Amino acid sequence: MSPDRRITSGWRLEATPAGLRVRRDLDGCLTVPFGIVRLGKHVALAPLVLSVDEAEQLHAGLCFALAPDTPPVDAPECRKSVRYPGGRQQY
Repeated sequence: MSPDRRITSGWRLEATPAGLRVRRDLDGCLTVPFGIVRLGKHVALAPLVLSVDEAEQLHAGLCFALAPDTPPVDAPECRKSVRYPGGRQQY
């Protein structure tokens, strides 16, 4: 979604502060907290609850979408390029 579209709609999902991180619940699900913002003001927190399989699918989809971009220096290990024998590179 383009930044312009987010602004004109008035609603946004934002990453939450560092103190609110992804956590694994007792039932094995992962909860990803998001902040809901309306017209620049925080409205609520919205937890996205994912099963392990759903989280793996989201992770794979994000990695696929990010693959063409060079990872930043402080990127997580899973974003670092992997060199295979023969020179083939895969992310």
